[in-house]
Amino acid sequence: MRKNWRKGWVYLDTNVFIYAMVYHEQVEEARLAKEVLRRIARGELEACTSSLTWDELVWAAWRLGGPEVARQKGADFLQFPNLKILSIDEGVLSLAQRIVESYDTRPRDAIHVACALKSGIKEIVSEDRELDEIREIRRIPLREALQG
Repeated sequence: MRKNWRKGWVYLDTNVFIYAMVYHEQVEEARLAKEVLRRIARGELEACTSSLTWDELVWAAWRLGGPEVARQKGADFLQFPNLKILSIDEGVLSLAQRIVESYDTRPRDAIHVACALKSGIKEIVSEDRELDEIREIRRIPLREALQG
């Protein structure tokens, strides 16, 4: 592993995976998300996400397609090439608590932002516009992530 793996990295919000793995490519966000993930798989974009993403993705797949689809999507996520999965610890949760208190944001969004910030990452690829309210991180829409 490189000494400073964070430099130039982006954090991926769960919606990137949900769009790419659950929705059909007729949905624009699904097409864009799949291209972002292809670039990560090819090593053209350095990205990470947290273990919370697995939970959210598998739950969405379970609700939309049932347990077999959920198991497959969870396995696909865990085997995704060139994606670093970050752990959530007490420090991340403490920072998430401060984010919830400061911005009145949803707990899971706060955990994602806190996980990124705790890892030294200041950009999150997401279609969730509510993240724009959090000053400590910059949200990058899918389309913009593909332009860089």
